[in-house]
Amino acid sequence: MTTRCEWMITGMDCGSCAGKVRGAVERLPGVSEVDVALMAERLRLTLDEGLTSRATVETAIKRLGFGIAPKGVAAPRKSFVLPDDAVAAGADRGETDSLRDVPGRPGPSAKRDPSWYQTGKGRLVIGTGALLIAAWGINIVAPDGVAHLAFILATLIGVAPIAWRALNAARAGMPFTIEMLMTIAATGALVINAAEEAALVVFLFAVGEVLEGVAADKARDGIRALAQLVPKIALLETSGRTREVLAGSLTIGQTVLVRPGDRVPADGEVIEGVSGLDESPVTGESVPSLKEPGDAVFAGSINTEAALRVRVSKAAEDNTIARIIRLVEEAETARAPTERFIDRFSRIYMPGVVGVALLVAIVPPLTFAQAWDIWVYRALALLLIGCPCALVISVPASIASALSAGARRGLLMKGGAVIEAAARTTHVAFDKTGTLTLGRPRITDIVPFRGTEAEVLELAAGIEAGSSHPLAVAILSRAEANGVAPLPASGARALPGKGAEAMVAGASAWIGSPRFAESSGVFDDTARSRAAALEMEGKTVVAVFRAGLLVGLLALRDEPRPDAGDAVRQLKVLGVDAVMLTGDNGRTAAAISAILGMDHRAELMPGDKVAAIRQMAARGCVMMVGDGINDAPALAAAHVGVAMGSGTDVALETADAAMLRNRVTDVAGTIRLARAAMANIRQNVAIALGLKAVFLVTTVLGLTGLWLAILADTGATVLVTLNALRLLAFDPDKES
Repeated sequence: MTTRCEWMITGMDCGSCAGKVRGAVERLPGVSEVDVALMAERLRLTLDEGLTSRATVETAIKRLGFGIAPKGVAAPRKSFVLPDDAVAAGADRGETDSLRDVPGRPGPSAKRDPSWYQTGKGRLVIGTGALLIAAWGINIVAPDGVAHLAFILATLIGVAPIAWRALNAARAGMPFTIEMLMTIAATGALVINAAEEAALVVFLFAVGEVLEGVAADKARDGIRALAQLVPKIALLETSGRTREVLAGSLTIGQTVLVRPGDRVPADGEVIEGVSGLDESPVTGESVPSLKEPGDAVFAGSINTEAALRVRVSKAAEDNTIARIIRLVEEAETARAPTERFIDRFSRIYMPGVVGVALLVAIVPPLTFAQAWDIWVYRALALLLIGCPCALVISVPASIASALSAGARRGLLMKGGAVIEAAARTTHVAFDKTGTLTLGRPRITDIVPFRGTEAEVLELAAGIEAGSSHPLAVAILSRAEANGVAPLPASGARALPGKGAEAMVAGASAWIGSPRFAESSGVFDDTARSRAAALEMEGKTVVAVFRAGLLVGLLALRDEPRPDAGDAVRQLKVLGVDAVMLTGDNGRTAAAISAILGMDHRAELMPGDKVAAIRQMAARGCVMMVGDGINDAPALAAAHVGVAMGSGTDVALETADAAMLRNRVTDVAGTIRLARAAMANIRQNVAIALGLKAVFLVTTVLGLTGLWLAILADTGATVLVTLNALRLLAFDPDKES
């Protein structure tokens, strides 16, 4: 029987590290579906424990020099998944006895990441540096022979742990690793009497590994910071009293007090109080949002004005921040096509470099009677230059930084594949209601054909009672405002693309589009003329009717979002065409699209929207923006489906991307961020390959040696990572 297992891995600094972990476990019997996330420091796989035990998997990882612990178990560095890190902040807030007594919760055991000099690689740098200094000191005061032995000793001691890791990787079926190349280069340098340079190369290699680790940690910090947005302590109200508890221990239905200046400890609903909440930690929206009883609030939001009492609606592992973190982590699984290509390329590239180095070592001496020591030395330098670490990490480092930068501004994209597709976007298709418009239409006209306005309204409200559709909400709100009670109804159901029906007062009744009413045979010339006149004013018209009898018409208007026009303008600047796809009538669609300055297609059924998306896809890359529910087929048909909605389950978990701020301009921001990420990736690949190409040529020509070769390798990795970190500061809202 197979089991899905998960571990946290520490010590992975670059793409080749993740490749080693993947390679080590993929060869074990009973292991399948291996997923290694470099930035999330996570290993997931499916395991048949009858063939391989969990302990065997852990041993294989430890042999490679990485730390490993099952998810949820204390490890040198924990994951930034929020539920597992929900520990008390006793050191910061003065933990109470009640906190210590919360059942089933971890104690205050959070540890800071060790400083670089406290890690194994840091100690190797210090040790090899001390040995190198000692050897140089001996070289000054002792004869050449003694100094030579000192450099040999420094090299052997420094390369020993590297060689051990290389040997374990080779045993795991991965002979072509940077550790193996480093071991061969250092040993070869000793053989050709370049002991001083060999010792220096070992030291520089150790320094480079530490720098890679520091840079990788910096790349992870942007995502880890999300976990710190939710407070560890909550003020729980029970029996009229308030006490401090762990925020992670809150359960659905409990009530918490959020004081001015406090962060909201859980997703919930305001039950008492009125205050402005700064939701920028969650959505990136800087303007505080007014919250009143009945309004939803997000964990991590900051209360800016007055005390609020909030009823918890979601457990810690399901709150908005936790789900955002999970999405950002899991986005690494959806690797970009470029990343997959580079991964395949590196598997061929590494053996190829070894083959070229071997030819460089033997062909000139055998063919042209050149000196062996010169060409062996150059071949060893080629081995060091040939490591693909910088190339392999060039894509995931940029993707991770872009995901983190987007998440902090309410823009979520599910992985590198989505980023690549978004960067290529040439057409954006928008749903109208709730996307380009506010989604809060109001009734402007009631036109009775049978009875009074109140009778039309009470029948319409009866049919729509219980519906959450924006038009239904508008009808029910108008009925309540007019003091009209909905007629009792039963068997209500939605008719996709048409309207709704129900049994009202013992007979069937319908509410729907004029086209639906026309097909039902209840429209006459007078009704058509009145509906057309209302639609010419940019209003949406719905018909209320029974079998063979038109009761009346309702006209509603849904105003465009304030930023919708600017969003269309920004898309045009980016060279992206925008079109509105709506099931609304053509006149209303034309009025709205004219205001926004975009094309439109109206009176579309769900299947028609899919067909329109496919037509556009034949001419380019299409992004579809909708509400994540009604437009699910169109979202799935597009190259990139984007859901709008502040933290809804649908917005976070169904589409390829989500915009938490409900701002239409974020569509252009998403495209700008994706294009910046792809430009960053191209820069990284150019840095990685360019430096290697230059040093390959200079090494073969004898212009550069071993120590510059190792600098070229580790330096390129650090440069690539630092370049990727620039994306953390990228502002998608800023038009370049």
